[in-house]
Amino acid sequence: MVAGATVLTLPAIASADTLPAPVPGKAAPITAAEREARIEQARRLMRAHSIRALIVEPGSSLIYFTGIQWWRSERVTAAVIPLEGDVVIVTPFFEAPSIRQTLSIPAEIRTWNEDENPMALIAGALRDRGAASGPVAIEETVRYFIVDGLKKALPSVSVLSGAPVVRGCRMHKSAAEIALMKRATDITIASYRYVIPRVKPGMTPKQVGEMMDAATIALGGTPEFTLILTGEAAAYPHGSRAPQVVRENDIVLMDCGCTVEGYQSDVSRTFVPGKATDRQRQVWNQVRQGQRVAFAAAKNGAPAGSVDDAVRQYYESLGYGPGYRLPGLSHRTGHGIGLDGHEPVNLVHGEMTKLEPGMCFSDEPGLYIPGEFGVRLEDCFHMTDTGPVWFSEPPDSIDHPA
Repeated sequence: MVAGATVLTLPAIASADTLPAPVPGKAAPITAAEREARIEQARRLMRAHSIRALIVEPGSSLIYFTGIQWWRSERVTAAVIPLEGDVVIVTPFFEAPSIRQTLSIPAEIRTWNEDENPMALIAGALRDRGAASGPVAIEETVRYFIVDGLKKALPSVSVLSGAPVVRGCRMHKSAAEIALMKRATDITIASYRYVIPRVKPGMTPKQVGEMMDAATIALGGTPEFTLILTGEAAAYPHGSRAPQVVRENDIVLMDCGCTVEGYQSDVSRTFVPGKATDRQRQVWNQVRQGQRVAFAAAKNGAPAGSVDDAVRQYYESLGYGPGYRLPGLSHRTGHGIGLDGHEPVNLVHGEMTKLEPGMCFSDEPGLYIPGEFGVRLEDCFHMTDTGPVWFSEPPDSIDHPA
């Protein structure tokens, strides 16, 4: 999620083409004021759950609350977000200058040297902020050795999951976050419009992916992932190790995304270089209708799982499934998205979290037919006061996939 990706060039097969111009406009980064508001929202949720502090490791949640862009290693860097008092950042002494470069909220930085125990500093921060006995919430991706080390350094502390606080903040995107996600999606769609007409028989997935990455960079995004599946490999949602090549009149499935200021897009397109068969066209149209069914089912107050249920009911009426059986839809209908490509909660059977304004999801009810091919169309949407709104408009025809 950090800017500065290596500039890619088009593969030789398309080297004569001119790369597209950047998408107009400029991305507005998340402001320090918005991050401070996030801290206050976290504190409101902490009060509601009787939590005295929240501990967060490097990753998307640390970026979300503090702006700090860092990585995880055996050397502990963490934020202590107390119910009262300034945030405390614990980090190695020699890393502190670098940490300050992306820190964008008021915070105290406490450093430890290589022969010292960083968990003692976290324990001290909790004592100083009146949270030594807890409960202390742990962001759900924090590694076990940190939790174990905290319990040893502060035996009196009680710990619990920080999901109610972190998810309670991150699941509801602000207007600024949605604007960044929209820009990332616009870049991915523009990249598809550039690349799809240039996909020719004989090209490898690697060549198609390089072309997509180069277009994404030229348009102003940072490539996050590029999955290219051809023919039968498209029947396996995340691909096959079998050698692949683009063939005339055969399925090509592309699942690609980029980031803008860390916020992600996720868009899939399935098309045929040449002429689609009646069978390919039929399945493609069924998936397109599956997207519509999901979108129509996404209503404020509805359980997230009900969206998945509506799609499966439709597919079963066509003879697919039932449930996750193949041929049919072998994965959830969608996932949350934001700073991470996959975020809680999911559009999956049994998920009872209710849809609310600000939540963002993928809509990707693919159909997979082992031994033949698969079709996935994926566009993301965000919930508003009046219902779902697309980040990208789904295509209407296999002949015009972008």
